[in-house]
Amino acid sequence: MPVRTLKKFLDENGVKYVSISHSCAYTAQEIAASSHVSGKEFAKTVMIMVDGVMAMAVLTASCRIDVIRLSEELDGAAVILADELAFKDSFSDCELGAMPPFGPLYGMTVYADRMLADDDEIAFNAGSHAEIIRMSYNDFSRLARPQILNFGVACH
Repeated sequence: MPVRTLKKFLDENGVKYVSISHSCAYTAQEIAASSHVSGKEFAKTVMIMVDGVMAMAVLTASCRIDVIRLSEELDGAAVILADELAFKDSFSDCELGAMPPFGPLYGMTVYADRMLADDDEIAFNAGSHAEIIRMSYNDFSRLARPQILNFGVACH
């Protein structure tokens, strides 16, 4: 079960969280709606390459990533969206596209959009397309150790 690794990690670090099962959904907005979580509080993980190194960009479901802005925030680093083939083997305990935003579990850097910090809680995929985890943003920040930047663009 994909969520086992994540829950063990959270439990070992004394995190209080809620696990929410929902009908199978694939887009961040669909998942937020089916689990009754605001798109602003639901965090999606977008896999990127920064100067050729795999990393996670985490932003609200209601936004899209602006790779040009992220590159500028990273002092001109080359930033591109990662191809699924490039990262699928990095997440053997997760369904493809349902990775939780905890780069340290996978040896990756995490970049989080500043808008995520506006809420007290964060919800995200738990490694499957039918379960999410909801927890405090502060605990997420403590464990994921994201670099906070401005790279999300609101979708209309």
